Amino acid sequence: MSETLHIDWTRCDGRGLCTELLPTLLDRDDWGYPLAKRATNGDRSNVAVRPAHSEAAREAVYLCPKMALSLANQVAGFGQ
Repeated sequence: MSETLHIDWTRCDGRGLCTELLPTLLDRDDWGYPLAKRATNGDRSNVAVRPAHSEAAREAVYLCPKMALSLANQVAGFGQ
């Protein structure tokens, strides 16, 4: 099972806290909005989270002032 961090850009106002908490996973665009460093199929709003970064990702979700982040668990092979 792996986790995916989702960025809801309609809620985000580019404060940058998540990019400070997850510098290995997230970059900022020119306006301060977070982007996945490694895009999945060109999608920079979803970030695969490795187990080593799970705790920091949960903290970022909890601390996001606009509730623009969410974590989803993915079961490998399900639906494929």
